[in-house]
This record gives sequence, C-alpha cells and structure tokens, in this order.
Amino acid sequence: MARDLPAPFDKAKVVAENRRARFDYFVEERFEAGIQLAGTEVKALRQGEGSIAESYATIDAEEVWLINSHIPEYSHGNRLNHEPRRKRKLLLKAREISKLHGAITRQGLTLVPLSIYFNATGRAKVEIALARGKKVHDKRETIKQRDWKRDQQRLLRQHG
Repeated sequence: MARDLPAPFDKAKVVAENRRARFDYFVEERFEAGIQLAGTEVKALRQGEGSIAESYATIDAEEVWLINSHIPEYSHGNRLNHEPRRKRKLLLKAREISKLHGAITRQGLTLVPLSIYFNATGRAKVEIALARGKKVHDKRETIKQRDWKRDQQRLLRQHG
C-alpha cells in the first residue's frame, strides 16, 4: 500500500499537469524545482500552453534536465522565438541533486515531472518526483480503488 503524499506546494496557476504519471508510477518523494526559460517560453506558459505528458528528467554532469517537454512557440514572438521541444535546465540545490542522483543509481527510481505551475510570486516552477514504476497488477488495483471510490460517492448521493 502506498504512503500518504506530502502537502502540495504553493501553486497559484497550474499550466500543465502529468496526470498519467500518477497512474504509471508510485510517487516516493516530491521536489520543487525552478526552470530556466527563455522570454517567449514564459509568455507561452502564461497563456496556459504547454505539455509535460511525455517528458522526463535526467541528471547529466551534476545538472538536472527536463527532456521532451513541449512549450509551443509564442504566437507574437519574432525571429528570437524558442524551439518547442528543447532541453530545459531545472534549478535545484546541489544537495538535492546529489540526493536525486543517489536514489536513481542505487534504488532504480525515475525522475518524473508532475506539473508546471506559477507560484504566488509569479515564478515558473516544476514539480518533479522520485517515482517507482508500477507493474500491471498494481495498475489494476489502482483502477479498482478509483472505481470503488466513484461508486461510493454515487451511493452516498443517492442514499445520503
């Protein structure tokens, strides 16, 4: 049985969410990371555009990179517009990076982005998680629990 999740971060405006990650992985630990963006990328995110459904994070030379995330080109951008699927550097403290690197190499965990959002001060942040992959029978159990909760709510509405 999975442990309870920690309290969520202060998310003022969620831009993109990876809902599939919670189905495919057991989330072990969450981290909030800054993201290094170009100006047109920030403007595109503020419009609510962007996707992290197929993205993942890796550690290369003591730096964490977000790979395969899609932020479309800004519609009013000029020739200095950004490339939509470029690698983006995640900003974490060195202690956090070494902890992530150790968990990935020793325990076989995966770095999965859960959401991109703007915090209360207006900074773009990425919520990444150390996650362990689910097996097929674990996914079936998740589906059973979700269906049972839905049926429970339906019964409470009818007879409550």
